[in-house]
Amino acid sequence: MKLTFFGAAKAVTGSCHCLEVSGKKILIDCGLQQGRDERDNAVLDFNASDIDYVIVTHAHIDHSGRIPLLVKQGFHGQIFTTRLTGELLSVMLQDSAHIQEMDAQWKNQKGKRAGREPVEPLYTVAEATQAMAQVVTFEYGQIIDLFPGVKIRFVDAGHLLGSASVEVWATENGVEKKIVFSGDLGNINQPVIRDPSFVQGADYVVMESTYGDRNHEPVASYTAELAKIIDDTFSKGGNVIIPSFAVGRTQELLYFMREMKRDGMVKSNPDFTVVVDSPLANVATKIFSGDLRGYLDEEAIELVRDGEKLFTFPGLTMTESGEESKMLNMDKRSKVIISASGMCDAGRIRHHLKHNLWREECAIVFVGYQGEGTLGRHLLNGAKQVRLFGEDIAVNATIHNFKGLSSHADRDHLLDWIDHVKDPAPQQVFVVHGDAQVTEIFANTLREKGIPAHAPLYEEVYDLAAGKMLAAGVELAPKKFSYESSGHVSAAYHDLESAAMDIMTLIRASKGSPNKDLKKMANQLRAVVERWQS
Repeated sequence: MKLTFFGAAKAVTGSCHCLEVSGKKILIDCGLQQGRDERDNAVLDFNASDIDYVIVTHAHIDHSGRIPLLVKQGFHGQIFTTRLTGELLSVMLQDSAHIQEMDAQWKNQKGKRAGREPVEPLYTVAEATQAMAQVVTFEYGQIIDLFPGVKIRFVDAGHLLGSASVEVWATENGVEKKIVFSGDLGNINQPVIRDPSFVQGADYVVMESTYGDRNHEPVASYTAELAKIIDDTFSKGGNVIIPSFAVGRTQELLYFMREMKRDGMVKSNPDFTVVVDSPLANVATKIFSGDLRGYLDEEAIELVRDGEKLFTFPGLTMTESGEESKMLNMDKRSKVIISASGMCDAGRIRHHLKHNLWREECAIVFVGYQGEGTLGRHLLNGAKQVRLFGEDIAVNATIHNFKGLSSHADRDHLLDWIDHVKDPAPQQVFVVHGDAQVTEIFANTLREKGIPAHAPLYEEVYDLAAGKMLAAGVELAPKKFSYESSGHVSAAYHDLESAAMDIMTLIRASKGSPNKDLKKMANQLRAVVERWQS
């Protein structure tokens, strides 16, 4: 009975742990490495065909994003998760696959001219679709017999709709151990999402530690503070730009915006416009508005009973096309724009930053964790100028760090959660999913409380039956990382997309021009296309 750590070991992303029982191998999560944690996402640390089962704690890409790669490389087993995580995976993995395909296409266009061999996408939309065909879903609290000697149960982790901690009961050669994988544990008192559920007893716990070295700053009222930022910005004629993760955080923000509208909290413009500029967020919001029985908190249940929609309100617009996104920055009226990605390392948010960062009357509001090396962290660290799409942009907008809005448990709530794991108390807690320094700090905090704990290294192997380490693992050097090169789709590719939208805007504006001018423009554009196709 062995446990091996293949991801999120002294790192925040790339969660992947392998539990081996009676010759069967079970992966708990298989996530993409991101930012400074990224080594080589295309290389798995094991043979995919050797894996028998996958258990997914929740849909975020740093926990699920390499599952299609696993399928591509020969995994044919079942993927177990909760019902709503399964629904969210269906859109998130498709979106991730589309990004992989577009990234490969851009590299191949550039590489062909340089005489380089073509590259394959990390995985395709078809492979993501195949992965979803292997997903089997369950509700919280169901006991699931994985195979003789192993059963599991999903417990609400309170982090994202459908997120779970996983209880595993494993028996091998007459020895039974209970292993708990915390997944990402949620903050308390979040709208819609319930508080994390406690787990009764465990021999071993694999525990996240994202905020294991600090507590969240207390916030009297999310809606009141955010409404004040919006009110102050609108009174100056500016826009409020909110980089946000498409799944989870965006829906939480819409919940707050609905409250602000209902209570008239934005005095300068009570009927203000809110735009969600993210196709993925729009699809995810439909899932959040679907069958949520067994997943809602009490306040949300009451709202549903009263017939009130959780995430829609007058003045809300959801864009789909790139053209619609482009037009937002030509509209001079003040508005709130919520757009992905949450750390500003890719996606449409970079266009909105380009058009609003230099304006003193605007505000940029960060509502989530900003990884080392990302553009978001660079802005929070006080950058006076950033480079977007080959252009230097002055940072004159007001930058807000809305620290109280976090979907992760802080230090005290992590400690409260582990304090409830008793009868039996853990023989060992493996501290994962945090920056290297944070994992060590939190492991030491647990030891000071009398709880055996350590932060495993990459490829550490632990014998759970004997209670001893078999292999110490290796220390990985941190990657040198810059926001200029972050994201799966390069800044150069986004620059190309921006140019394409400029061309479409020009074409639409040319409607009604003399035919000779239109013909000349068409011929010039065809010449550009033929040049780059050759």
